[in-house]
Amino acid sequence: MGIAVPDQVRGPVITGWSAVSPYGIGRDAFVQGVSSGRATVSVLDTDKWPGPDELACLVPDFDVREVLGKKGTRSMDRVTGLAVTAVRELLRDETRQRDPFADEEVAALVLGTTTGSAQSMMDLTRDTWINEAPFHVDPGRFPNTVMNCAAGQCAIWYGLKGPNTTVAGGRASGLLALNYARRLLTAGRAHTILCGAAEEYSPARSWLERHTRHPDENATVLGEGCAVLRLQPPGTHPHPLAELLCITTAITHPHHITTTLAHTIKRALHQTRLNPHDIWAVSPSTPPGTTADHERNALDLIFTDHTPHHIPAPGPIGDTAAATATFQITTLLSHHQQHPQPPNRIALITAIDRDGVLATALLRLL
Repeated sequence: MGIAVPDQVRGPVITGWSAVSPYGIGRDAFVQGVSSGRATVSVLDTDKWPGPDELACLVPDFDVREVLGKKGTRSMDRVTGLAVTAVRELLRDETRQRDPFADEEVAALVLGTTTGSAQSMMDLTRDTWINEAPFHVDPGRFPNTVMNCAAGQCAIWYGLKGPNTTVAGGRASGLLALNYARRLLTAGRAHTILCGAAEEYSPARSWLERHTRHPDENATVLGEGCAVLRLQPPGTHPHPLAELLCITTAITHPHHITTTLAHTIKRALHQTRLNPHDIWAVSPSTPPGTTADHERNALDLIFTDHTPHHIPAPGPIGDTAAATATFQITTLLSHHQQHPQPPNRIALITAIDRDGVLATALLRLL
């Protein structure tokens, strides 16, 4: 198999990552979980989780104040706690210090999400109706209702002085955020970018899913977590993990996902001057229900006489919604860590949201 990409690294590179997932907190827990493939589904305590679900995949024993301490966390909601913890783990792995960025270094953060915290929004709205007056609410909880709260708190906690952005695109959010981060980096807006996506489990999200999902998605078990990548320019790190070659996106009618996704993949291959035979591995997002069939059909249209290695999305941690695509990338990197391959192999990541938001990424493993 010939690789058309030159040996020298030209695009932005992933130089580190970490995750908070139902496998546990930190990169090592995620790698071990992916390697074992163990199940993470647990029976919910209905007193703590008064929603319609009986099962969910939760980050084990995750309590914001216990994980991050009592200072600055009194009003912090779950999705913000997951994001702040994931960034902490990434920086701890790489620098062993709380404030790892020099004053002159412009560090940015881009975080993918679905809606931020649906629970925080609904709780505050409920308080305006049931309290004696609509303004009798806890002001400390108001910031949680804003979609970019988690990203903003990460910047405050760790001194990120560069651009701070939240990108909402459902299950494709992770790749959309990575594409936004790539543009920031190539435009010189930041020297290093922390890029990821977060999703919390909550009764509010559970009810929203119950009322919006398609009938073929009723067996879905919801999960939660946050994964964060560190993206830097080429040549700035001695041992990069992967090069970001290309990201392509599209929006289509849900009935046209197969043809549109196939076209989106072809655009990525054309932009990188690759052909299907150059792709070593594929990581499909495998969304719930029949949407997964559209994704599989699109891949069959591309790989007609070549079968790349299949790296499944981390299904044992449940439907992590906005965090899915970033978890696909961390699963790919975990697999590469556990089963080293010769360098320069190309992997394709695909992400699909049921509403027709599509994204693909090509990564070169280093």
